[in-house]
Amino acid sequence: MSIYLDNAATSFPKPEAVYIAAERALRETGANPGRGGHQPALAAARLIFESREAVARLFDIGDAARIAFTASATEALNTALFGVLRPGDRVVTSSMEHNAVTRPLRALQERGVEVVKVAADGRGLLDPEALRRACRAAPTRLVVLSHCSNVTGSRQPIEEIAPWCRREGILFLLDAAQSAGLMPIHPEALGIDLLAAPGHKGLLAPPGTGFLYVRPGLELTPLIYGGTGGNSQSELPPEEMPERLEAGTQNTPGLAGLKAAAELLLQHGLAAIQARESALLARLLSGLEQLPGVELYGSRDPRSHGGALSFNLDGRDPSEVGYLLDHQHGIFCRTGLHCAPDAHRTIGTFPRGTVRVSPGFFTTVEEIDLFLAAVAEVAAHPLS
Repeated sequence: MSIYLDNAATSFPKPEAVYIAAERALRETGANPGRGGHQPALAAARLIFESREAVARLFDIGDAARIAFTASATEALNTALFGVLRPGDRVVTSSMEHNAVTRPLRALQERGVEVVKVAADGRGLLDPEALRRACRAAPTRLVVLSHCSNVTGSRQPIEEIAPWCRREGILFLLDAAQSAGLMPIHPEALGIDLLAAPGHKGLLAPPGTGFLYVRPGLELTPLIYGGTGGNSQSELPPEEMPERLEAGTQNTPGLAGLKAAAELLLQHGLAAIQARESALLARLLSGLEQLPGVELYGSRDPRSHGGALSFNLDGRDPSEVGYLLDHQHGIFCRTGLHCAPDAHRTIGTFPRGTVRVSPGFFTTVEEIDLFLAAVAEVAAHPLS
């Protein structure tokens, strides 16, 4: 028996409906969407349209055309950052960001964008007042934050931060890589200007999918230029969304899977999914706290968590712990820095990293208990 607990990297398995939808699109809807007037091309375009509508319903977005599909949250974040920021602009972020934010910002910094990082506390939580002070120190164009840390799971208080940014005229970009599909997110109600999310994590869709929501009235410079299926006589990209940000052929099979996944999540309800995830995390936290030699990171309150949880065993390398869980117990976690070195500097685990465990849609209570028993056994029997 194997237990998959690396859903913060990518969710697995996928719902059966996702496999069926992706395969059907590949076998039966193989034409290029928006690149022809024949029936197969129109069927593919209709499928993309329906996928966009399903995502809009899931996130309570009024105009689905404001959703641009991407290959990943990383592409969505790059599209937002390079589409908004110009030399001389100022952007405020935190010390808990993934490299999908940190590296584009470093590239933009070298082009003349000022980047300010606000330090989170030792649990990975950001103080909203510290962020406000950083924004007030000089005119600020953008705030970009991860909703939930991919290291500690720490959930940032965006319900307080996003409306404040809107009132101050500062654009707010939310990296929802660790929250989309795990909890309700309503960007229009919260005042989120830009929302980036992957399909392959909590949204339960195939890899190679994601999206960027752009609020009405905000126009971005495209990241990628090329064919969009319309207005082909012009050398300039189209002005209208989503075509402006969707140059190139879409991933029809992947987006068919995303549609199926979004419909499934709508059926279950994100509030119910969040409650179940919180219950699993509460069991994990309680169980790990009772094991000798376990050091936990982040908040102890599952209600302020995303889906990830990090820990270490005293005196043990996290890679060793992960190896033993994998090879002796068939339990699949992630170890190391998780593409977020600043977060590890913040919580004091750089450079060794942590063992990260992340339950998912299909994780059971029994699997959590087996994981806890395995960690106890690994803790009691170090490698000689």
